[in-house]
Amino acid sequence: MGIMEAKWENIVPFVTMALMEACTIALTILAKTALTGGMSPFVFIVYTNALGSLLLLPYSFFFHRGERDDEPFLTKPSLVRIFLLGFTGVFLYQNLAFLGLSYSSPIVVCAMGLQSPAFSFLLSSALGEGGLRWECKITRGRVIGTLICFTGAFVEVIYLGPFIRPSPSSSPNSNFLTTISHYLTFFKNSDNWALGSLLLACATLSISIWNIIQLDTVQKYPQVMKVVSAYSLAGTLQCAIFSAFMEPDLSAWKLELNMDLYLIIATGIFGSIIRTSVQVKCSKMKGPYYVPLFKPFGILWASIFGTSFFVNSLHYGSVFGAAIAGTGYLLIMWSQVQSDVQKDMVEEKYNHQLDSDDQITPLLLGNGDVDQV
Repeated sequence: MGIMEAKWENIVPFVTMALMEACTIALTILAKTALTGGMSPFVFIVYTNALGSLLLLPYSFFFHRGERDDEPFLTKPSLVRIFLLGFTGVFLYQNLAFLGLSYSSPIVVCAMGLQSPAFSFLLSSALGEGGLRWECKITRGRVIGTLICFTGAFVEVIYLGPFIRPSPSSSPNSNFLTTISHYLTFFKNSDNWALGSLLLACATLSISIWNIIQLDTVQKYPQVMKVVSAYSLAGTLQCAIFSAFMEPDLSAWKLELNMDLYLIIATGIFGSIIRTSVQVKCSKMKGPYYVPLFKPFGILWASIFGTSFFVNSLHYGSVFGAAIAGTGYLLIMWSQVQSDVQKDMVEEKYNHQLDSDDQITPLLLGNGDVDQV
């Protein structure tokens, strides 16, 4: 019975996280379709985040019910953090990401998203948080992984290559694929492909800055869902103000009962409640590095969707560049895990030494007292 429970504890989080990545790519394809169909990315961002914020506010209190709130949350330093988290993780990231998506494709979103640990490594090095010692295997892993990540991004920008699945002329599935391509969009020829890739890279840089702020914030305020709810609301307000200037046409803000509305509802619910809750639960069960390790699964799902349901959509160069970036991503993550393991070993050794000193010191004091007597 215990063996079966242990297997389920490994299988369920794995399958769940893999499905989360599949749903993320599916929603990305639907978002690409909506943007190609003429929906404003600014309108889409405001509506999805507004819905997500409305759902997150009561849900965050339900999620942390019964937990003690030791640290006061609504203080001046925490409000500054919430503003910065909303600015980097919602406002900057989403506006750059959806604009980049409108000029590129979901596979490019995956490839540029995998640059996150490379940017984080460069930022931490620039801030002096980690020493660069080339003789250290961990440092070499991070540096080489960062170079591999950037190589993958470079390949993604400069080389498309031929289509993996060109348009069939006499295939029995051609009618089906033509019908799918009529309703959904994976890739559309664009002269701004490089601009889309650049915008997505900037979005990843923004989320890397967000990640640094978020990690420090969660250490001070461990009720994660309340933090997410607060910065989601802050980011939504920032997006609303910005989008009002970028999209002054009131007709663009009118919603009808169509696929765009369903997509906004699905994205708002999935992004704010489902995916966030699953990631928090899996992180508590399996540790902080479990969830990020599934990010390369996006390449797999994007490739499966792109080759199974679309023609003239997925290029060899795009998959090749994303695969290179994924290799660098995993190498950096491995190096980070090894670094934390070494830190834990050092702390454990230090604590063991302190315990030994605590045990020895009373004996010495006792001997001294006897000598004095």
